[in-house]
Amino acid sequence: MLDRAEITAHVLAPGAPMPGFLLPNAEGRLLSSDELLQSGPLVVVFFRGDWCPFCMLMLSALEAALPELHAAGAALVAMTPDTGGRALRAKRAHGLHYEVLSDVDNQAAMQFGVVVNPPESYRALLAGAGIDLAERHGNPGGFIPLPATFLVGRDGIVRSAWIDLDVTRRVEPAAILDAVRRLPAGG
Repeated sequence: MLDRAEITAHVLAPGAPMPGFLLPNAEGRLLSSDELLQSGPLVVVFFRGDWCPFCMLMLSALEAALPELHAAGAALVAMTPDTGGRALRAKRAHGLHYEVLSDVDNQAAMQFGVVVNPPESYRALLAGAGIDLAERHGNPGGFIPLPATFLVGRDGIVRSAWIDLDVTRRVEPAAILDAVRRLPAGG
């Protein structure tokens, strides 16, 4: 079983600088954290993959909130450890108009402190449902990110962080939008 205190002790907290990253987007273009922050505050969402119905519901809800997020000056990026074109398939299948990055080897998720090594019983459950993490991620590690959302100011400092060990619960887009709107001028 996952230990809440142990896991959350490693999560990037508000006030910490966002770690830099350089990852391929769904279309295969490398994007850097610096490039994403150029236009203003950044909402960073980690999701387990398109196999996770709760993740896809969240990404669709964020798509619906995207015009308001943009109007408030924020950009949005979602990251998954899935490789092999799965980020693009998820983006197209759900009509997402924001960047979806392939977080190869969970590099960014590790830096944000949201990676877990699920118990063997959970991996077996996924395998029984046809979800082969090694094949999806391009490595045998089997690590997955916890569903997490971070709001990063234009200055690269984490302003808000939302994470829940219960993968069925996510931060509401309205709460993210409210946090974006409360950022000081210049984000």
